[in-house]
Amino acid sequence: MENRPDREHNTTDRAEKRRIPILYLVVPCYNEEEVIEKSALVMGDKLKKLGREGKIAAGSKVMFVNDGSRDRTLRLLHEIADRDAMFSVVSLSGNYGHQSAILAGMMMARKYADAVVTIDADLQQDIEALDQFLASYMSGSDVVYGVRNDRHSDGIFKKGTATAYYKLMHLLGSNVMANHADYRLMSRKALDALAEYKETNLFLRGLIPTMGFPSDVVYFDVKAREAGHSKYTFSKMMTLALDGITSMSVRPLRMIAVLGFIFFLFFGGVGVTVIVDWVQGNNVPGYTTTLLVSLLTGGVTLISLGIIGEYVGKIYMETKHRPRYLIDTFVWKEENAEEK
Repeated sequence: MENRPDREHNTTDRAEKRRIPILYLVVPCYNEEEVIEKSALVMGDKLKKLGREGKIAAGSKVMFVNDGSRDRTLRLLHEIADRDAMFSVVSLSGNYGHQSAILAGMMMARKYADAVVTIDADLQQDIEALDQFLASYMSGSDVVYGVRNDRHSDGIFKKGTATAYYKLMHLLGSNVMANHADYRLMSRKALDALAEYKETNLFLRGLIPTMGFPSDVVYFDVKAREAGHSKYTFSKMMTLALDGITSMSVRPLRMIAVLGFIFFLFFGGVGVTVIVDWVQGNNVPGYTTTLLVSLLTGGVTLISLGIIGEYVGKIYMETKHRPRYLIDTFVWKEENAEEK
């Protein structure tokens, strides 16, 4: 049976009595024209159902975040928002990446909502899990993580690399929850705290667990994508993995120091051996050994410089204090009111 982290049920005892929340779904979008109409229909119907059941308050919305889409996504989003005030649109001035798009949506939504759930536009993350998210929120959780039950829907390569990635992240000291991919609920209190983090290099999956708020886990099944194809390419996944490691841990730098010390001891021993052989007159040609040692040390040196360079680059970007995103347009309407 799969090992799973224990839920933090102790949140109820220390939680105040919570009112029914205004809920915002934050949905990052990049070239999603094939699925966006279906996504709006499914998400809108779910919010209406939750409203009828008394689980969310009036004023709850779906907030789409257009992350510099190059297709008809933005036009379709504006049409959806014009038809129904339940939908809001934040359009970024360019493509800032998935993490920045999520952050932009959450920071905008916290002005209006009591709780925010981030969810992908492709409908693969089971929207029916919202009932459990809200139940955990009402019991006192400020952060609720959506964790997929398994990876049966992934190919062999993706499943293997994902497993290796989470193991590597834990090995390198990053507290990342396995099989959690930015499907989460956060209360306004947690979002206000997140707003205090000013770093440019964002890795929300690693950052949010360090905040320490009462949390819970909800497990869900991954569904087949409704339309289109994933925009998360292999290069983007590799970039996210690298950002996650270098943004949340300095253990790779410590590993370089340890590796350097080991090499120092090894070559110190080799040096003593060579000197002893020289004194005894046993000079043996060692071209192959010399070549292999040179290649090994050269390779390790380049890898070490590359890791150090990643951290230096992160420092360089942080010192610029550039905005993490810029908002081009924002569409938000009151129910049965003119656009604001």
